[in-house]
Amino acid sequence: MVQYTSKSVQIMFGKIDYINLLPFHIHLKGLPLQNAFKKSLEYKKSFPSKINKKFLRRELDAAFISSIETSKKGIKTLDLGIVAKKNVQSVLVKKETISQNDPHSATSNILSKILKIDGKVIIGDRALKLFIDNPNDYIDLAEVWNKKYNLPFVFALLSVNRHLKFYKKISDNFKNKRIKIPQYVLAKYANERGISKKDIKRYLSLISYEVESSQRRGLKLFLKKAKSLTQI
Repeated sequence: MVQYTSKSVQIMFGKIDYINLLPFHIHLKGLPLQNAFKKSLEYKKSFPSKINKKFLRRELDAAFISSIETSKKGIKTLDLGIVAKKNVQSVLVKKETISQNDPHSATSNILSKILKIDGKVIIGDRALKLFIDNPNDYIDLAEVWNKKYNLPFVFALLSVNRHLKFYKKISDNFKNKRIKIPQYVLAKYANERGISKKDIKRYLSLISYEVESSQRRGLKLFLKKAKSLTQI
């Protein structure tokens, strides 16, 4: 059994309360960590863009940071992220709409420009709900990326400001476990998000978390294209 200690670790982990990170949050709650650490997750949760800003201001020890932000100097990342294997159904562009960024995103807005897909960008659980209800109205950005480059798309990486060994231990343990989400948690999210338990489980099957060679290649290509885009 992996031993943890959070005695000297400040309670500063940034939680993005999207379904795509539900397995990781279940994992955290199941670890032998201080209750204060676990309770703090609910107080420090927010949207990706706000978590990015807090992390870059070093107000957080660690968080899943948008891929585009991880290219900044001095950002330490672990081999854990939010990865679309092929399609993802929660990072979308609405067809036949005026181009508009999603204020909660950073990476997805740039991805739409790289792929030259015009329209309103929508991310997260709201996007997933919209796609399930009317799939023909939306373009799945991860699916377009995969078809074009034959690579998975990395939307975020677990990034660390402080206590790297502590968070690496958590990360490594997560990668070696198969996380089973309790039925009562599935029911809670289904009720809150208006998405059935069946659809939540199907959606999670589209996502992986380990960042290995193919994921790194995809990330490197995205950052290269993003850099070229900003230089135009």
